[in-house]
Amino acid sequence: MHLPNMQDAKKRKQEKVNYIYEKPVVSDIFKGKKYYLRTYGCQMNVHDSEEIKAILESLGYAETNVFEDADLIILNTCAIRENAHDKVFGFLGRCKHLKKIKKDLLIGVCGCMAQEESVVNEIKTKHPYIDIVFGTHNMRELPSILENLNNHQNIEVYSKEGDVYEFGNLYKRDSQISAWVNIMFGCDKFCTYCIVPYTRGKQRSRKSVDILKEVKELKEQGYKEITLLGQNVNAYGKDLDGEIGFSKLLEKVSDIGIERIRFVTSHPWDFTDDMIDIIASRDNIMPYIHLPLQSGSSRILKLMGRRYTKEEYLTLYQKIRDKVKGASITTDIIVAFPGETEEDFNDTLDVVDACKYDGAFTFIFSPRVGTPAALMKDNLTIEEKEERLHKLNEKINNYSNESNQKMLGTIQKVLITGISEKDESKVCGYTENMKLVNVEADKSFIGKIINVKITDAKSFSLDGIIAE
Repeated sequence: MHLPNMQDAKKRKQEKVNYIYEKPVVSDIFKGKKYYLRTYGCQMNVHDSEEIKAILESLGYAETNVFEDADLIILNTCAIRENAHDKVFGFLGRCKHLKKIKKDLLIGVCGCMAQEESVVNEIKTKHPYIDIVFGTHNMRELPSILENLNNHQNIEVYSKEGDVYEFGNLYKRDSQISAWVNIMFGCDKFCTYCIVPYTRGKQRSRKSVDILKEVKELKEQGYKEITLLGQNVNAYGKDLDGEIGFSKLLEKVSDIGIERIRFVTSHPWDFTDDMIDIIASRDNIMPYIHLPLQSGSSRILKLMGRRYTKEEYLTLYQKIRDKVKGASITTDIIVAFPGETEEDFNDTLDVVDACKYDGAFTFIFSPRVGTPAALMKDNLTIEEKEERLHKLNEKINNYSNESNQKMLGTIQKVLITGISEKDESKVCGYTENMKLVNVEADKSFIGKIINVKITDAKSFSLDGIIAE
């Protein structure tokens, strides 16, 4: 087992290796067995789970959504928030109980949390019932890990970077309508609060020719929408000599002609005028941009290592608003970063008032072991932190509701993706600017882009009918 060295993470040599990952061969050992996979965290984890499912089914496993029926349970974990640990180990308690009944049950933990040395040590010392642990850098070793189990805990975690796997379209995709497309792995920004560079490694971009090949295949298979994925998508290509940048990649993906293109997540530091121009000029690049702020205070942004000021962020925001007509812009904001004063917090509220975001993911600062921010002095009580978060969320929700109210009576193009969770007699989908709409229509419209008249607006969703 080779775990990441947090102190040396920035210094690790990065080799560029691209090769095709071969599909595993079905094994008699796993034929007829069932797996249950639970995913925590971001879109990248969701897409990783699509790969894990494909690997398992290539071996002979079949998926089950019934936890108790599984022969193998895998938890694909997230390490971004402190409470992620509690959620994962809370569910593992249920797995442990089930294993007392099903002696042959295998339990596995993978993903970002599996890259944390403290978590792996905790599993080794306190949770011997967990059979396998594998990290983000060695998911493709799952077949050999399973085949070589010998009634002892098997932990395969290492921090090696550089291998960029071409998994092609062997994913077991959760949707036949919308697809995730990884364009890069890891991140080079090293924001002081973020554990991603330590769990997923430094930035490694895929070759554009491989990305474009995957998008073409998805179009041929009938997919209506793709989302380009990366921890910092608009830094794409900067780590590869002679590779195109993100704006050119967007242009080439757009030329393929797939009907809807999205991307997450972007960093303000890397957002160029060329990117804005490409987004504004292409009808199939959707007018939805997630633009993380994190803090509205220039002083706190510097402590975070974000590389931009409040003023620079607002200038970029206004450029996007001016050029990308009808754009929906959402953000991430961290409350109570170490050292945040009332003045710093008010700066954040000022930016929210200026931007009037369509939505936001907001969090109280959560220290991650091994990051610089975890060593910074915490200056607020939990009551003060929660009060600030509540105040921020009230503003965000009001602006989100205002944004949705503006869509009342308008006709929107909606890609119908499935049955409405709130009303099974309706279907649901997303507008071009990423607003969720519940539509009075039957399931025959799933997979189609239809014109919908918006009849009702709530803070987090819209209602509509098929436009005549």
